[in-house]
This record gives sequence, C-alpha cells and structure tokens, in this order.
Amino acid sequence: MTLPSPRLTNLAIFVFTCISMAFALYLQHYQNLEPCPLCIFQRTAVIGIGVTALIAAIHNPAVLGRRIYAGLTILSAAWGLAVAGRHVWLQHLPADEVPACGPGLDYWMDTFPLQEVIQKVFRGSGECAKVDWTFLGFSLPEWTLVMFVGYACLAIWQLVRKD
Repeated sequence: MTLPSPRLTNLAIFVFTCISMAFALYLQHYQNLEPCPLCIFQRTAVIGIGVTALIAAIHNPAVLGRRIYAGLTILSAAWGLAVAGRHVWLQHLPADEVPACGPGLDYWMDTFPLQEVIQKVFRGSGECAKVDWTFLGFSLPEWTLVMFVGYACLAIWQLVRKD
C-alpha cells in the first residue's frame, strides 16, 4: 500500500478544514446557531490549520520544511484541543456550577485588550455551556475535540514520516 504524499496529505487537511468551516457557517446562518466565544476561538484554530496546510501543499517543501509546517499545524491543533477541551468541560458542569452569561465577544473585543479577552473567554460563560446541537449523542464541541485530535495525529504523522 502506498501512503499519500505529504503534499496530498496537506491538501486533504486543507479540504477538510474548508468542509468544517462550511458546516460551522451552515449551522450559524441556516440553522441559526450563533457561535459562543469558545466556538469562535475553535474556528480560529481550524482556520490556522487550514491556512498552514494550504501553504504547505503549495510550497511542497523538503523534509525540514515539511516538519516546520507540521509543527505549525500541531500548534494550531493544540490551541483547538485546549479550547474544545475547555468547552466540553463547561458543557459537563452541573447546572449550579455553570458561570453566568456575560456580554458577547464583540463587546469584549471593543472594550478590552486581546490578552484580557482570551482570559475572559477561557473562564467561560453560561452560553458556552449550553448544548444546542448533537449528533449521535455528542455535542458540537465534542465532535470538534475529536476533529482536533485527528488533525494533531495527521500533523504528527507529517512530522515523523520518512518519505
């Protein structure tokens, strides 16, 4: 069995991130599921993975370059894992321990410095603990967590592969 080339693997990662973002936008604009702050941060991780994979596919570097791109993909996937993990944790808190809902991300971005916005988002809010959508019994953040694990595994494979 022949393994897909690094270029083809990066192209597949890029295509899958496009599908992921298209599905997120479908849920937002056609199913009226407004993304919470943690959802938006997960989208930034998906976009980071997709952009890195697209550049790597276009560039098609030798081993060192491939490892650098794989490292950047791992960083984006790690960011996504951290955010999705926090989101899943918030969704599994008992109702009396869920943080109160706060103002929206737009307000925070207009009012506070970025570092403080990130801190506030990771503290979470009640809107992030709400489960609006499930598939096969799993919430969207749970599926997203699985997706980030897959991206991380592919990036690690790209990092260590010999061909």
